[in-house]
Amino acid sequence: MPWSGSHLTERPARNKGSGMSENPSAAEIDSALPAPEQVAGKPSAPAKKDESFFSFLLWLVLGVVVLRSFIISPFNIPSESMLPRLLNGDYLFATKWSYGYSKYSLPFSIPLIPGRFFASQPERGDVVIFKAPPGNDVDYIKRVIGLPGDEVQIKGGQVWLNGKPVPRQRAADFVLPVTPNTHCYAPEFEGTDKQGGPVCNYPQFRETLPNGKSYNVLDLGQTPQDDTGVFIVPEGNMFLMGDNRDNSMDSRFPAIEGAGIGIVPQDNLVGKAALMMFSTDGSAEWIKPWTWFTAARWSRIGSAI
Repeated sequence: MPWSGSHLTERPARNKGSGMSENPSAAEIDSALPAPEQVAGKPSAPAKKDESFFSFLLWLVLGVVVLRSFIISPFNIPSESMLPRLLNGDYLFATKWSYGYSKYSLPFSIPLIPGRFFASQPERGDVVIFKAPPGNDVDYIKRVIGLPGDEVQIKGGQVWLNGKPVPRQRAADFVLPVTPNTHCYAPEFEGTDKQGGPVCNYPQFRETLPNGKSYNVLDLGQTPQDDTGVFIVPEGNMFLMGDNRDNSMDSRFPAIEGAGIGIVPQDNLVGKAALMMFSTDGSAEWIKPWTWFTAARWSRIGSAI
């Protein structure tokens, strides 16, 4: 048998004192030779299992990266700037193909994509996820109000678009139960429901944009951001606002780290909010699994955004 990984060499003859005859038999030769190295063969069963497992992990990671980068990705809502539509504790899916792809579509904003591929402009009224200026490293969610060429102004809390007021009508108060992750904006909004539980009663309005898209907004009273100058949206940008108009740092404020976002480039778009995946009121505890079910806001799950 040939020896795998070794070269055969001629062996020197042994003398009589070696305990072997001058004309040794084949059996004597075999017994005198050192044991050959182990012949390389197929990997053992454990090795095969390890290779299969790591191959599975590799494909799984690749699949998740492709899914989250180009198709759909989950996000959570950590604030109340988009009340009444989105609550603190909501988890949603965003479609990644809606506005095309840029480096912000990729994990950690890896700069593999120059500019924006398959670019598509959002519509007024869309709820979008984007990287917030000036750092462009934190995901924000707001509603699109103005597009390139639009003139946007706020007068007395009402949006004016291209010199015309955006119609809004008073609606019933938005009643929000007080939970561990939801508190009233101010004492004057505190109340109780029919069962005596604490709630927040917020003034609510129905706003309708020129393209016919309608949604509810909150107006909590007169604040400095209720009256602004005129913003002209440059090409390739968008003017964004939160639906909770008096509790949202948005395009009405200059882009300052930890504060406003200014007028946002469309290249910063990450995706379009599409579907409510899950929602929790914050009362669940990891060490008490039964609270995971009582904390869920079941009526919100599966609703379109």
